[in-house]
Amino acid sequence: MEKESRRTFVKKTAIISTGSLATTLPVDAFANVSENKKLKISLVGCGGRGSGAIVQALEADDNIEVVAMADVFIDRIERSINGIKEHFGDKKKINIKEKNIFIGFDSYKKAIDLCDVVILATPPGFRPLHFEYAINNEKHVFMEKPLATDATGVRRVLKSAQIAKDKRLNVVVGLQRHYQNKYLDLYEKVKSGAIGKIVSGQVYWNDGGVWTNNRNTDQTELEYQMRNWYYFNWICGDHILEQHIHNIDVANWFIGNYPKTAQGMGGREVRNGKDHGQIFDHHFVEFTYPDGQVISSQCRHQKGTESRVDEVFQGSRGTVTLGRGEISSLDGSPIYKYPISSSKDANPYQVEHDKLFASIRGGGEINDAFNGAKSTLAAIMGRMATYTGKKITWEDIMNSKEDLVPDDLDWNSSPPTLPNGDGRYQIPKPGVTKFI
Repeated sequence: MEKESRRTFVKKTAIISTGSLATTLPVDAFANVSENKKLKISLVGCGGRGSGAIVQALEADDNIEVVAMADVFIDRIERSINGIKEHFGDKKKINIKEKNIFIGFDSYKKAIDLCDVVILATPPGFRPLHFEYAINNEKHVFMEKPLATDATGVRRVLKSAQIAKDKRLNVVVGLQRHYQNKYLDLYEKVKSGAIGKIVSGQVYWNDGGVWTNNRNTDQTELEYQMRNWYYFNWICGDHILEQHIHNIDVANWFIGNYPKTAQGMGGREVRNGKDHGQIFDHHFVEFTYPDGQVISSQCRHQKGTESRVDEVFQGSRGTVTLGRGEISSLDGSPIYKYPISSSKDANPYQVEHDKLFASIRGGGEINDAFNGAKSTLAAIMGRMATYTGKKITWEDIMNSKEDLVPDDLDWNSSPPTLPNGDGRYQIPKPGVTKFI
């Protein structure tokens, strides 16, 4: 079972983050970058995931230079730079000029202006704005999932994705299972009829949950929420979106479509403190697809419970269990086992960057943004089904007017959600919370 999250990978490899640089080349010239051109990279969002991504970018191509870093917090940039230097030792020189370290809510513009390739790894609420700016300024992009926290942001990403396609820009999204040999191998076998037509499935992201950051007395409400971002919907979108999108995306990929309806339930049973913001600690959703497939989707953040991160699909002739890499017949007899060796199989987190830079160098075109946006929307659809207790259709969610993230935040702003007098936040309540 593949349980390793991107954060776990970063921790294991002792990494933190950095970014990319800019070019004056017109986009047509950019389509074929010569082998000897030094590519400039900027990092926007210098937490653990951004730091891991910048290390992987540096491993992917020997002729790149990290030229700028941007974050709202200087301490994140400092930790990131130190982590990168520690990881590489004397093998690579990381020497970002002090004038190219940018702090604040508008810092992403300054970093993107300097680069050829940008890594977007802030909390997901900011992704639509940052992606739009990068594409409008003709940059190649690696961006983390999910791609938005509301449907308004998804529509914005889809618009930018089309511009990226028109400009022949490369966009890789951190849904790394699409770059993992085991998943690619099993996908081809399922596509070739190994289990017949998929009729149902189960997808899981169940574990004990993630970090919390305590409130400091000298913090504004906005700084507190930015540092404890996982627990606020405007910036995170809930764990059904931030983590479980991986498994929902695999269902979409293997079925070859996106769900037409979602209905489900969820709530807060054990993770319900003031420091847990607004989000649920469990969701269970039934996604129904246009050809009738029903996928049972569950994610849970509750300590002491069974952990499982996996996808299983039943077909008319057999079953595929992706975590174990196995295909079996209807009676359970083994048909195929993926011949994996953990010490030899390519790391998909690295492969994403290898493919991105090879495509840039070779004049190729990768554009993961369309699927990334639609899988993001499917996860938001599931969230709104559990929050409202209502059946949500694809048309409903695609046309949702919910708009959670202001474009013009600064440190004098109030965040979109505020605590009550007891320091607690408004929690979604099925049967009461309205779909917007």
